[in-house]
Amino acid sequence: MPSSLSPVVVIPARLASTRLPRKPLADIAGRPMIVHVMERAVAAEVGPVLVACAEEEIAAAVRAAGGTAVLTDPDLPSGSDRVEAALHEFDPSGRFDAVVNVQGDLPTIDPRSIKAALSLLSDGEVEIGTIAAVIRDEAEKSDPNVVKAVFAPHRAADGVMRGRALYFSRSTVPAGEGALYHHIGLYTYRREALSRFVSLPPGLLEQRERLEQLRALENGMRIDVALVDTVPLGVDTPADLARAREILAPAAGAHRRAQ
Repeated sequence: MPSSLSPVVVIPARLASTRLPRKPLADIAGRPMIVHVMERAVAAEVGPVLVACAEEEIAAAVRAAGGTAVLTDPDLPSGSDRVEAALHEFDPSGRFDAVVNVQGDLPTIDPRSIKAALSLLSDGEVEIGTIAAVIRDEAEKSDPNVVKAVFAPHRAADGVMRGRALYFSRSTVPAGEGALYHHIGLYTYRREALSRFVSLPPGLLEQRERLEQLRALENGMRIDVALVDTVPLGVDTPADLARAREILAPAAGAHRRAQ
């Protein structure tokens, strides 16, 4: 973690989901999905963790698991807006100057990926950090649901493979021989960068690609990308939920036996 920063992790969550309604509360190995995500974020040990909840029902589940919940306006347009609103409520004095936005539907997120994204802010010129992994499945290269990050990775002094984001797309980019990178929607922001980002109007490329991060690039904000080893399972459909239960059930069983 960059020593000069004071980070906080915020997980936005809401019950309204088109493909999988009420998914933050979906049971996975005996606990709500949002609790699994929260515990992964806590395990990263980068700072306090709070859940930005659109509904009291989510907040109750978070508190029952010993977590911190902040209620936000359910009509906020995006997860980024929810994160910013929760942060203002939780820390109005601005003590925390870096924000990690962990999506609430990533119950298998590796805590090391959270640390890798935060490490990008060690460069004072970087306003936003995010992560990506090499695409190894050929079918994913042309899958529009797999967002591609366009950047030229190099090994930094801290050992992290990183590079400046040039573009994000649902198309197969860049052309030519070489690796393609699967973008993972986890972000770290300098606090002032988050405030600026949510104040900007939606961009033309953002609307065309349906990718919120392009709003930042269109407005000249610097995003860097860290290369990580694994892509976490994003739970968007009943099939994804079934897969998450398969993955996490053995770990939950081992945890119960150890108690």
